[in-house]
Amino acid sequence: MASLLKIRPLNRNDIPRITQWSRAEGFAPGVGDVGIYRHTDRQGLWVGWLGNIPVGCIAGVRYNSEYGFIGLFLVVKEQRGNGYGVELWKHALHHLNDLPCIGLEAALDRIDDYAKWGFKASSSTTRWQWIGDGNLKRDNNNPQATLNGLKILEDKEILSSVVQAYDAMREPSPRPHFLSDWLNHSAGKVLALVDSQGFCHGFGRIRPCLLSEGEGWRIGPLLADSPQLAELLLRRLVDQHQGVVLIDVPGLNPYVKTLLLELGFNQISETLRMYKGNQPPISMKQVYGLACLELG
Repeated sequence: MASLLKIRPLNRNDIPRITQWSRAEGFAPGVGDVGIYRHTDRQGLWVGWLGNIPVGCIAGVRYNSEYGFIGLFLVVKEQRGNGYGVELWKHALHHLNDLPCIGLEAALDRIDDYAKWGFKASSSTTRWQWIGDGNLKRDNNNPQATLNGLKILEDKEILSSVVQAYDAMREPSPRPHFLSDWLNHSAGKVLALVDSQGFCHGFGRIRPCLLSEGEGWRIGPLLADSPQLAELLLRRLVDQHQGVVLIDVPGLNPYVKTLLLELGFNQISETLRMYKGNQPPISMKQVYGLACLELG
């Protein structure tokens, strides 16, 4: 019997609905995130429809010919248990099936499901939360001393090519298109640490996000040469951003847990990074915050 579900590419008019679904699920989507996902791979985001009623969505984004990522995967509660999630899943996986590596973030109760499709565990990813008045704990006596000659550039002062070169050496795959949209989006603030020769030594973004109830802030990506520089960026990003601040951090960074605890963050949830195919042979020691769980 043919399925009643029709899977169609996500269009611009779907973005508010998908954002609201993500918010209701507790994903805490950043303002503008879904539009950036769509722009990264116009063929890689879909909505499942029963007639004229949308019931679910998924992203299977191709960064390039070597790497893709699956996320933004959900079915509305009243339609779960009908197999629509499996249909969306197969559709996204088929879109990426020629790639040597596909990544995803698995909820802990879904790990075994993804393993049946050939995905293998890599490391945990932890979401941390801070609630405050815009000032983190453990003030530095002399924050400028940490700079060691570096300059802090903000928003349009930052050359995208400099940040992209830095990011490409520290993430599973170069992502210039995605990163350009991410760093140039009007929602939030971007900071970069640059030396006198124009080389980047760290960067980060904070953006408004939609909590299940109310609004907050999400930090990501956050990359830096050292914990000290990561702390400096964190402080400058959080400065004057009151309320709830979230950051998703990779378990393969051995420094970030200690840093966040000392700054007053608390762990609130955990997922598991999994890969199908050849896991990218790259260190995560300088990655202190992921851009998002939906696209890695």
